[in-house]
Amino acid sequence: MFSAFQAIVLGAVQGLTEFLPVSSSAHLILIPWLLRWQDPGLAFDVALHLGTLLALLVYYWREWLDMGLSLAVGNRLPRRLLYLLIVASVPGAVIGVLLEKQAETIFRSPMLIGATMATLGLLLWVADWYGSRKRTIDDLTFLDAILIGLSQAFAIIPGVSRSGATITTARILGIDRADAANFSFLMATPIIAGAGMLEAPKLLHTGLAVQLGWGFAAATVFGLIAIAGLLRFLRAHTYKPFAVYRIVLAVIVIAVAVARL
Repeated sequence: MFSAFQAIVLGAVQGLTEFLPVSSSAHLILIPWLLRWQDPGLAFDVALHLGTLLALLVYYWREWLDMGLSLAVGNRLPRRLLYLLIVASVPGAVIGVLLEKQAETIFRSPMLIGATMATLGLLLWVADWYGSRKRTIDDLTFLDAILIGLSQAFAIIPGVSRSGATITTARILGIDRADAANFSFLMATPIIAGAGMLEAPKLLHTGLAVQLGWGFAAATVFGLIAIAGLLRFLRAHTYKPFAVYRIVLAVIVIAVAVARL
């Protein structure tokens, strides 16, 4: 049986790991696998992602309001940011539709997750170490948005991490640490909303109504904590701890997977 307690734990994990660059999809697969819990499946994942979507809308409501109003009043910077986000969202949306079946099957392998966790951890470490801090979110070009959007598309593979991939690419492009995170989080809003609308019908047939509610609530609360906490952390620290965490977790996952063969 999949209990309400397990739903709350996974909701909290989703809320935290969706925005920290450590891969929420990997954790939602690995925790039931490591603890031998029943895997609640992708429909439950959708409910948790809707919780993190609510967290995004609550935290960035003013930015989205400014972008919406800019279409009518002609405020240049918010309108330009909106166009950048639209451009950046296209690659992830297209590849997500094309590889939906693989995301439900072969991409959920613990060995694959371990490999991608370690690889992206190393890339994040290197990109953050050598990345410039001179550019801000206002300096992003449409080419930058396309490149960051392409990196987001790879997040369909658990272990890659949507925020990890986009933040890593933004750091390679010289974007300030906090602004790299802000653009990554703003990018998440349309992609999570789109995926949620496509997958929402599956929620009606899960038989996990209570668990969905608890998981949704936990994902929302812990998502807000993660967004605010990471942005505060980045004022004085680097992404190195998250890179190290990814590599250590990858070693553990691969070791357990080999032991269970």
